[in-house]
Amino acid sequence: MVDTRPERLTRSQARRAVLHASGLDRPRPARSLPAGARELQRVVDRLGLLQVDSVNVLARAHLMPVYSRVGAWDVAALDRATSRPPRRLVETWAHEASLVPPATFRDLAFKHAGNRAAVERRGDTLHGVPVGRSPEVATVRGIVDERGPVTAREVQEILGGDGRRSAAWGWSGTDAKRALEHLFYVGELTTAGRNPQFERRFDRPDRVLPPDVLAAPQADEATARRRLVEIAARAHGVASVRCLADHWRTAVAPTSAVVAELVADGVLRPVEVEGWRGPLYRHRDAHVPRRARGRALLSPFDPLVWERTRTEALFDLRYRIEIYVPAAARVWGYYVLPFLLGERMVALVDLKADRRAGVLRVPAVHRAPAPAGDVLSGAPGDGEVAHELAAELWTMAGWLGLTDVRVGPDASGSLAAALVRELPAAAG
Repeated sequence: MVDTRPERLTRSQARRAVLHASGLDRPRPARSLPAGARELQRVVDRLGLLQVDSVNVLARAHLMPVYSRVGAWDVAALDRATSRPPRRLVETWAHEASLVPPATFRDLAFKHAGNRAAVERRGDTLHGVPVGRSPEVATVRGIVDERGPVTAREVQEILGGDGRRSAAWGWSGTDAKRALEHLFYVGELTTAGRNPQFERRFDRPDRVLPPDVLAAPQADEATARRRLVEIAARAHGVASVRCLADHWRTAVAPTSAVVAELVADGVLRPVEVEGWRGPLYRHRDAHVPRRARGRALLSPFDPLVWERTRTEALFDLRYRIEIYVPAAARVWGYYVLPFLLGERMVALVDLKADRRAGVLRVPAVHRAPAPAGDVLSGAPGDGEVAHELAAELWTMAGWLGLTDVRVGPDASGSLAAALVRELPAAAG
């Protein structure tokens, strides 16, 4: 009989377990050459997916989690993994638009069906016709069947005209764009990669997924949900049901039911963590290292900080992306990355890759607010944080092909002056 009595973890132990599960608990290995396909695959195997976002102020969202864990890597490996058969990754709606292994795409069939049902419940229309019965969608489906893989721009050229550009049911753009996004949302289409302009190249799953994946029996919903929750639990190390549901943006109630099964089977173990409201669960393979010694800048779209209540409870950091906040109302900056040092989020850094000038710019750098009653000993001082951050910024600049790192003369934040002093030394 499985013992379901909660195990007690200190907050430090929980942090270290979470960082180990996420691959962020140790220094990245020194490399003479950039990491490649093998390291990319290891990160995907660990996290389960990579969220895609078009913002390119620093580096696109799906590139950063790999960098944070393996350091400088050849992003052409991702193009090969998504654009050439047998594809290792395809794009679909998971945690927002995400790159997932082909087998995971098939396990998300119940989510695609739910998306279709949601579209019908909302009554989404295209030019006054329910989108599921729209003649424009049917025409676009036929074009993909005949011509795929194709971009929205290529489909619109085939359709002719400007596509009556207007906002519709959740997306704006041409008729081609809206129809393709609908078919992508409900799982009828995936991607055969993206072109150099970062446009999706839409195609049917049966022409994109590897033959061995297509040949495998389709899992029923219960089996698929269990597999997805197990992937999320392994990636989290320690998590709440809300965290596990958020990983794939699935409903909490069915996720909770799967968690109960996994607890009964001994895959998940109930835990209690000081300062973190439960119930909480630790994956049976989650390891608690004696120390966390990693150092990384984390994208706002990194899985470690997706679920913001978890970030607050575990790392004492209330963090929100401020891209869509008016400049005068921003607290930390436009594109702000948490800076992880050891087991703490010690700073929030606003960054911009000025590719024309070859400069990694730092418009703002703030010391993360000290948590009240932090029981962890040996908290780094501002000087140590600035020193480690300077080294990290130079490493990132090199990966991005930039030759300088500069803190602007009007940079805001309590660490700006200390970082200015450290940058020349870090460059040397």
